[in-house]
Amino acid sequence: MSEEVQNKEASLEEIVNNTSIADIYRAAKQLDGIVSKTKLIESQFFSDLCGNTIYLKPENLQKTGSFKLRGAYNKISQLTEEERKKGVITASAGNHAQGVAFAAQKLGCKAVICMPATTPILKVEATKAYGAEVVLYGDTFDDAAAKSQELQKKKGYVYIHPFNDEKVIAGQGTTALEIIDDLKDVDAILVPIGGGGFASGVALACKAVNPHVKVIGVEPEGAACMENSFMKNEVSTLPAVDTVADGCAVKTPGDLTYAFCKKYLDQIITVSEVEIMSALLSLIEKHKLIAEGAGALSLAALNKLPFKGKKVVAIISGGNIDISTISALIDKAMMARSRVFCFSVLLADKPGQLLQVSQILADENANVIKLDHNQSKVTDSFKKVALDITVETNGREHVNSIIKSFKNAGFAVEKIY
Repeated sequence: MSEEVQNKEASLEEIVNNTSIADIYRAAKQLDGIVSKTKLIESQFFSDLCGNTIYLKPENLQKTGSFKLRGAYNKISQLTEEERKKGVITASAGNHAQGVAFAAQKLGCKAVICMPATTPILKVEATKAYGAEVVLYGDTFDDAAAKSQELQKKKGYVYIHPFNDEKVIAGQGTTALEIIDDLKDVDAILVPIGGGGFASGVALACKAVNPHVKVIGVEPEGAACMENSFMKNEVSTLPAVDTVADGCAVKTPGDLTYAFCKKYLDQIITVSEVEIMSALLSLIEKHKLIAEGAGALSLAALNKLPFKGKKVVAIISGGNIDISTISALIDKAMMARSRVFCFSVLLADKPGQLLQVSQILADENANVIKLDHNQSKVTDSFKKVALDITVETNGREHVNSIIKSFKNAGFAVEKIY
């Protein structure tokens, strides 16, 4: 190991060891009157689903729509007057951008935000609305981060890292203080992981106040950069990321957040895209709360918890999602749950066949969304035509019942999705 690497590791260890609960309480004081103290919501639905008592921490209802304001404001509020005059710059997939923009506006300094070109338009426009200059660059957070570092060196701005900074981490940790204050006998907290700043702050705060509270990080399978680094026992970069949780689409965790998570985090759970979308749909249906993909990660992990009968807080980290994106996610979640069923049946090309199909669907209480009488579709016989049918159902059992009814009536069913 080179001397440079040894010195860097020693420096990281020093920061981790010197960052304490006092820093988080100091951050809470800085944030008093700035952030909303989001109250826990007990969820009977999610409790029944996983066998634990589940509480939601709705940071999607936070000012700027996510927890990110906490860390950004805490960092910028502690800059010197000279540093604020230089202005601040950062890279973000959206939520940190709004946090930095809001904080900079409140504290009277210029903010430049580099965002991936793929960032939802809602987040871009919301960031601009706080007075920030937005630079769109690249397809991922890492691309935007490289651009922000280039501009920082060129213009002399102060860099506000979205996660790899002890003051940002301390600000995020104030979320845990509120949780413990609301639910003193909490057993476990589930926190999403992107770059790891949120998990670092929450875990540090929990272990300092009550070391018996388990802190579990949750990552999407398509962007599990922290789990990948844990497995390799060093900060590692994923070759690519692919997830609906765009706020967590990070290839490389921070070296500082890696050190914090390694020391304080109890476990990491990864969740699939289907599990994320299903959790999002349930949150909307059962609690009338809107979250983005990353915001629903904690809920997606509930069925994977290695315990029962505990009091668990799932942090809903953010709710900044545009209408077109949430519509697409809901559609996909409905398909994944078999709440929407699309299939094809072959009909004899003669009158009365469509009436028989309609009667079967009516008897099965399946709500028809779309019918496509496709006479041009190639079949075994030119005397038959294909009818593509899309129906709304109650789930897999309902779908199986519909298929059975068609087969009993002599129709062959081909599932499309």
